Amino acid sequence: MSRKVGIIGSGFSSLSAACHLAKAGYDVTVLEKNSGPGGRAQQLRQAGYTFDMGPSWYWMPNVFERFFAHFGKTPNDYYKLHRLHPSYRVKFKDQHIDLPADLQQLYDLFEGIESGSAGKLKTFLHQAEYKYEVGINKLVYKPSRSLTEFLDPALLAGLFKMDVFTSMSSHIRKFFKDEKLIQLMEFPVLFLGSTAESTPALYSLMNYADIKLGTWYPEKGMFEVVRAMETLARDLGVSFHYDQPVKDVVFKGKSIERLVTSKNEYTVDVVVAGADYHHIDQQLLPESFRSYSKKYWNSRTMAPSSLLFYIGLDCKLPEMLHHVLFFDEDFKQHASEIYIDPKWPKKPLLYASVTSKTDSSVAPPDGENLVVLIPVAPGLEDTEEIRERYFEMIANKLFVFTGVDIRPHIVFKRSFAHRDFISDYHSFKGNAYGLANTLLQTAILRPSIKNKKVKNLYHTGQLTVPGPGVPPAIISGEVVSKEIEREFS
Repeated sequence: MSRKVGIIGSGFSSLSAACHLAKAGYDVTVLEKNSGPGGRAQQLRQAGYTFDMGPSWYWMPNVFERFFAHFGKTPNDYYKLHRLHPSYRVKFKDQHIDLPADLQQLYDLFEGIESGSAGKLKTFLHQAEYKYEVGINKLVYKPSRSLTEFLDPALLAGLFKMDVFTSMSSHIRKFFKDEKLIQLMEFPVLFLGSTAESTPALYSLMNYADIKLGTWYPEKGMFEVVRAMETLARDLGVSFHYDQPVKDVVFKGKSIERLVTSKNEYTVDVVVAGADYHHIDQQLLPESFRSYSKKYWNSRTMAPSSLLFYIGLDCKLPEMLHHVLFFDEDFKQHASEIYIDPKWPKKPLLYASVTSKTDSSVAPPDGENLVVLIPVAPGLEDTEEIRERYFEMIANKLFVFTGVDIRPHIVFKRSFAHRDFISDYHSFKGNAYGLANTLLQTAILRPSIKNKKVKNLYHTGQLTVPGPGVPPAIISGEVVSKEIEREFS
């Protein structure tokens, strides 16, 4: 009889682990507290509008291709991809810049802003490509449970080329002087949940992913990737049970024997926790079986939370593209209000997504589906009054940029912030992206994928290796499944 694996949660990492373990012959059951799959990548459909509630950027397409290839499939078997041209728009105080998907056009854009920067960008990307190839192929697929995993001669020989001990901020400034170019190059680091000053320059590999590999969009939205992975998992024999939060665990010795949900009990040989690591470790497990202390968790540098608005409009928004980044305020001040002196920002930067600019199926013909995100510190007071104050800021900012006052055109509006992240995902301090990818929270310095005291409990997802983001989550599921195969086969 095949071993039974119980997976808690159904986000990208859980779905990835479920598929890999089912293919390896395990009897896999996924238990999810919410009414459908996806974890933080939920889909919201209301009044004729469709919104991706979580991730909205499709980067590193090769990671998705590698995942489906394990099962003899391709992304195209499940969803249609479109490369965005331009990739995205950035709004500065005095102008906006569109980042072209064509590489030569991008070189020309840089050269027009700062003389000599085209050549420097080529050198920067050449180095970033090396980091991407080594980082993806030799680093992120490691379980990071021991230093000996990294005693690879080729890896050690290239350690200094990886710029592990240099910050992204100083690395970028070696190449570019113009402040707009610096902000454009620092932007991808935002996905890692930290500032460029705190992030190792290893992560310039994200610039390679952005510029060389491109920004894509799965038709009908990112939830199509969730739907694809769930379909694949079901085809592999995985069973899914929704609206069943895991309330308790029953032990036999030092192993979990049963998972107790609000409706049933499930006998297990192995458990994969894809739900929030802190919630599992500190709230689900008895104290004697916890890997980490409260002091440990409170000392972690968390990635930001987010204030999000999902807005259905009965009008069009000129000047907006599929992705728009508003860098029209002081980034250092906003970053300080997230990481140094946590508070609601006085003059926030924001990100807006209007997928109806690309996909007519997600909004009525004369409307737009607008998603706006403001990154904010975790652990803040979250009230309706505060949310509405920031909505007014957003509406005013959009009016200046587009000439349209969105307020009289709203058909549907929903906000989402700290208390929703906590209630929907058990998110520690209401964070949106997990742990920040600082040097001291990278690889073996992240919470371990294996519980230190429970023989059959593993973790996957954004709070363990390799880190936050959709591609890393998919990789995390593969990594943990390989560890289970190695130890339980």
